Amino acid sequence: MNKAELVTALAEHLDGDRKTAAAAVDGLLDVIVRTVHAGDSVSLTGFGVFERRDRAARAGRNPRTGQVIQVPATAVPAFRPGAGFRDVISGAREPGGAPAAPAAARPAPTRSRAARPAVAKASTNNVAPAPVAAAALAKAAKTSEKAKAPKATASKATASKVTASKVTAKAVKAKPSAKATKEEAAKNASKNGKAVSAKAGKKKAKK
Repeated sequence: MNKAELVTALAEHLDGDRKTAAAAVDGLLDVIVRTVHAGDSVSLTGFGVFERRDRAARAGRNPRTGQVIQVPATAVPAFRPGAGFRDVISGAREPGGAPAAPAAARPAPTRSRAARPAVAKASTNNVAPAPVAAAALAKAAKTSEKAKAPKATASKATASKVTASKVTAKAVKAKPSAKATKEEAAKNASKNGKAVSAKAGKKKAKK
């Protein structure tokens, strides 16, 4: 909003008298400027305070060249908004002095009680009863024993094979060779023949 729009808005409060509204705006601004220039402040309750603030001399820097320059002491106008103005801007109060209507509180979400038993039932259905669990454990034990049984039989079979090989080795060692049996038979026959001839000689000598 510029000055002309401000005059038009003020004229609506003065029965459309734009000339009076323009004079009122110009007079108000002139009084504020002259008062602050004199070192005094203009305080409008609920709106704010127009005042003068003095700034001491300081060292500054030229933004274009970067050179350090000395800034002389000066005075600047300032405005401090009042509590009523701040409340209107923040939304705590309505323009014109009426307090702002409180925002409608949202109802707190209510939890349905019927949902909880359903969850409980679902959890109880997932748990197996004790007899069923015991039967399942027994079946698992049997299957594990059956799985172990072939290993035991296989180990026994390998042990029997080892013993059979040992027995056959002993039997092979115990059996004499064919040549050895023939030689022994020949030796026995010669011994028997000599014995028979000796006996016959003895009998002839006796006669």
